[in-house]
Amino acid sequence: MITIILLLCLYPPVLGEEYGNLEFNDNIDKIFSDLEPDSVGHRVPRQVNKLESKPHIIDFKVKTTIISRYAFTAVSCTMINRVSAAKEGVFQIQIPATAYISNFTMIIGGRVFPSEVREKEKKHKGKKKETKKPGNGAKADNIESEMETFRIAASIPGKNKATFLLAYEELLQRRLGKYEHVTSVRPQQLVSKLSVEVNIVEHSEITYLETPQLRNGRTSSSTNTANPNSKPEAPLSTVVNRTKTTCKVTFSPNIMQQARIARNGMLGDFVVRYDVERELGIGDIQVLNGYFVHYFAPKDLPAVPKNVVFVIDTSASMVGTKIRQTKEALFTILKDLRPEDHFNIVSFSNRIKVWQQGKLVPVTPDNIRDAKKFIYLLSPSGGTNINGGIQTGAALLSDYKANHRRTQGSVSLIIFLTDGRPTVGETQSSNILSNTKEAVQEQSCLFSIGIGNDVDYRLLERMALENCGMMRRIYEDADARTMLKGFYDEIGTPLLSDIHIDYTEDTVEYVTQKLFTNYFNGSEIVIAGKLSDQSTDSLHVQMKASNSDKSIMLEMDVPLQDKAKEVEKNIKSLVNTTTEKDYIERLWGYLSVKELLQSRLRSESSRERETLSDQAKNLSLTYNFVTPVTSMVIEQPDIQMDKPRDDDADDADPLDEEHREKPQSLHRNTKQPDVSVKKPEKKIIISKTSADGDPHFVVDFPLSKMAVCFNINGEPGDVLRLVTDHKNSGVTVNGKLVGAPAPVNSHKKQRTYFSTITIMVSKPQRSYIEITPRKVILDSKDRMVLPCDKTSAVERDGLAVSIVGKSNITVTVQGSVSFVILVHHYKNPAPYQRDHLGFYISSSKGLSSDSHGLLGQFLYQEVSITEMPVNVTIHESLLNGTKSNQEPQSPSTALKLKDRLVPAVKKQRKIHSGRHQVDCWFVKNNAAKLIDGVYQDYVVSHLFDTATGSDMSNEL
Repeated sequence: MITIILLLCLYPPVLGEEYGNLEFNDNIDKIFSDLEPDSVGHRVPRQVNKLESKPHIIDFKVKTTIISRYAFTAVSCTMINRVSAAKEGVFQIQIPATAYISNFTMIIGGRVFPSEVREKEKKHKGKKKETKKPGNGAKADNIESEMETFRIAASIPGKNKATFLLAYEELLQRRLGKYEHVTSVRPQQLVSKLSVEVNIVEHSEITYLETPQLRNGRTSSSTNTANPNSKPEAPLSTVVNRTKTTCKVTFSPNIMQQARIARNGMLGDFVVRYDVERELGIGDIQVLNGYFVHYFAPKDLPAVPKNVVFVIDTSASMVGTKIRQTKEALFTILKDLRPEDHFNIVSFSNRIKVWQQGKLVPVTPDNIRDAKKFIYLLSPSGGTNINGGIQTGAALLSDYKANHRRTQGSVSLIIFLTDGRPTVGETQSSNILSNTKEAVQEQSCLFSIGIGNDVDYRLLERMALENCGMMRRIYEDADARTMLKGFYDEIGTPLLSDIHIDYTEDTVEYVTQKLFTNYFNGSEIVIAGKLSDQSTDSLHVQMKASNSDKSIMLEMDVPLQDKAKEVEKNIKSLVNTTTEKDYIERLWGYLSVKELLQSRLRSESSRERETLSDQAKNLSLTYNFVTPVTSMVIEQPDIQMDKPRDDDADDADPLDEEHREKPQSLHRNTKQPDVSVKKPEKKIIISKTSADGDPHFVVDFPLSKMAVCFNINGEPGDVLRLVTDHKNSGVTVNGKLVGAPAPVNSHKKQRTYFSTITIMVSKPQRSYIEITPRKVILDSKDRMVLPCDKTSAVERDGLAVSIVGKSNITVTVQGSVSFVILVHHYKNPAPYQRDHLGFYISSSKGLSSDSHGLLGQFLYQEVSITEMPVNVTIHESLLNGTKSNQEPQSPSTALKLKDRLVPAVKKQRKIHSGRHQVDCWFVKNNAAKLIDGVYQDYVVSHLFDTATGSDMSNEL
């Protein structure tokens, strides 16, 4: 029975030694002794059976593509169970708390377990497990963690592999003038293949980039105080390649380098920080597919004077490190106050103490000295009167503003710090919230800071959200001094207040937040919206704000069509998946869900909360986001694990990458259901459109009455996208390459063949077909393993599989899409030969005109023959590295496809195992210019990839 446990918690677990040292084999021990001979005192006898019985991670990859601050991250973790008995494998990774999971899939023993995002229900029945994000049902102390831990445990059959695929999305926030992306690299053991890749694609020039040393512990991203002019040393094995607007950062330490960092595999956080050039005026507006995003981050403005009251918890629980670090942070913060600022300090426990009664004082050397003396003498004691402290601080600001009219151009802030829950005075959270709102009266912004694990973080978050502030969490064991100072630095320099950004009413709809109380230096305002009409030519944007006692107004007419073309051109060759190409729409969905959930948190009406929840739920389901109002569900079928059949035995090493593991027949019933064994007709209808042999591709253009052919020189292990029509017909076809040495005297370095073909069908229900030269695995409601050397057929739910033993397999979907896979076996193979498959499209009637892939993109296209001008021919020869020193020549032949001219030569190609010969126009250089993009764009992350999430294989 496969056991699935899916947890999403907020505290990273404390990992013991037994978890961190899964792979202390002889090789690793040797590495350690070579690296640090002095630090290894003595060898402890290895507990071989206990340690090696746990599944071992053999591949851990994280790939992120950041497009204009919006990040798509895909994680792939493959582990292997080397023993014969089933063992539990645990996949665990920390993800940013602000991120939304958008996809999760498990592939265990060759069987695919996809997830589904559903509406969250109050009670769940049946065999389902869900992920959970913090929401109304979560614990109150699970709010505003910097990172969350995603964890799943699953039973892995003996001598089998399991692959866990996780995708999530987030909008990077700008803090202290930098965007920061964090990747947790903590596989909990040393991994032979470990890589992190961060690709950045920006509209504006990247002006700053750094990859600091791996970060461990709980350090807030706001504590970045790096000097922009400094060049911090990057982690071992980090490689950075950048252009003006793009950057690719890779981190791929080998086992020895991992061991130098952490022997238990807990390497830390891989951090990439960057910033971009700012457009003067109204900001940067990007448009794509009917949606827009507006980035506004002005600079070079004078700081707005601020009125700030520090409200500090001095209850008995603050004794020791907490109060010491708080005092040290306040000493530093006081030095950073500007001469035009005014301030005061309030401490609260059982009693409320005010440094300067009834007033705010200006920043002078004497006042700073006296304030430090007051802070130094603070002594923790008594209970926690949160309500009294906030009321006193708010009253000081209100009285000051009422008595000083010149404060109109200033910004008023309450910085509130506590480490506990209310125990003295008013202790009811609802009353504290209403009292705070009434006292602040929208005249100030409240920024709350919680230290440790005993804080009511939901209360602090609501207090901040309801009073135009934000909340920050400081962990019990964190450097509170640095984090406090970092948080103050974020809000210590207000540049604008009362910001109103408006757009032409009849041009946009569903726009995210447009009113902002303050804009702080080093941050960024991000607004996204949907255009009412994509054909609209112009969008009028107006921004009004205050800077001290001055009013600022900026206006601009944005040329929408030009902006859309500009964005499309910028991402066309750099972004490959459909999901990523819709980044502005998904960014809008992400922001909209965040704001709806914040509005729900602030709401005092149950009816309004229900309406907001429904709106957030609908958007979450639309974009497949796991949020507090949705759940990610993995069906847990009743699966029986049978031993491998004798006819499935293989002499090859089951752990060899060139061979699949021994198949496990996993199904609900002990016998194969509805399999009719018969001899299908030997004659099969196959079109010329195919990928067979080395692999040689042939594309038939029946309307043009011609065929085109090309080769793809991929790498062994590459998985190529052959056909994809997932959004329409629900069909996707991938093929995996296996390598072989090239024949003697061949111009090729190696040969590649298709060793596996997978066909994924999502309509009317999900089905997966995996085909190798030896077997066909059909995974639908039940799982069937059919041998390729025996004739059989099966049909169910609109999906038919027909096998002609030792010859071919025909897969038919809904009667309108048909593929034929030829099986090539060698009795006495030469060194350069491998058993392999050939893929042919028999019928494509059911595939839509939006189909793509190496073959799918041509199904509804026409091609014609033309002549290529001489100058273009010479240019092509130069690009190909050939000399063109002959006399003026006649134009060469070219294909015209999608307004592209593609050089081609006449050739003949054999198909159908050499029984047929096709006259075709051959295109060189991996089908350059014939296919959209380059062939690397068609390399996907795994055999069951349907391109519905972040694609791990995209390259910049």
